[in-house]
Amino acid sequence: MKIKAILFDSGRVLNHPRTGHWFIPPNFYKYIDKPLFQKQGSDLLQKVFQICLQSIDGQDYVLTEQEEYDLFLEFYSEFAKQLPQLQLTKTEIECIAKDTVFNDEKFLFHDDVFEVIPRLSATYKLGVVSDTWPSLERVFVNFNLRNYFSSFVMSSILGVRKPNELMYTTALKELNVNPSEAIFVDDNIHNLEGAKKLGIHTIWLLRGYEEVINGDYKSIKNLFELEKTIKKLID
Repeated sequence: MKIKAILFDSGRVLNHPRTGHWFIPPNFYKYIDKPLFQKQGSDLLQKVFQICLQSIDGQDYVLTEQEEYDLFLEFYSEFAKQLPQLQLTKTEIECIAKDTVFNDEKFLFHDDVFEVIPRLSATYKLGVVSDTWPSLERVFVNFNLRNYFSSFVMSSILGVRKPNELMYTTALKELNVNPSEAIFVDDNIHNLEGAKKLGIHTIWLLRGYEEVINGDYKSIKNLFELEKTIKKLID
């Protein structure tokens, strides 16, 4: 087997939200009373976040960070509307939206990323294939990781999400490799299946779990195990 490229999902594979929640940025509680927020209960808060997601879900193309900010301004305006008891002002809504988009500290990269990614890049072409917004690329740049990836495919730029084949084929084209010469790493089996249909080799990575078996998939838990798995595939 000749492997020339490795494609990575970003969220939950290379990085995760620093607060544990994608829509609670680092300075969220600077503008929102934390006890009052938590008093609303997890069921209500989950429902509200889903409503807010629906309010922006029709926006297929988000090409710039300014457009991303406008999107999240709409998101948190709906959030404030759904939770009037929080008494969020227009200025506070704007600050939360800015924190969500422009604060690099919103993401925490796993330690193994800084060790393994440079090592893999010395042997393979690397790419990111992620359902995300434009600011992700800036964060990679500022964490000195972007240069290791020769392709950086984001759903908001293409106007489709995984498992749409355009997400994978765009990366393959940019890396100039055939599907059989690539591996795709994701935490979502549905996304892995989309890649597998194209002939891409797939690896299921689940952070924070011991080995999990689901059908034909057996999970790994970090990038060190990924290196071992790739070696087994090649051998």
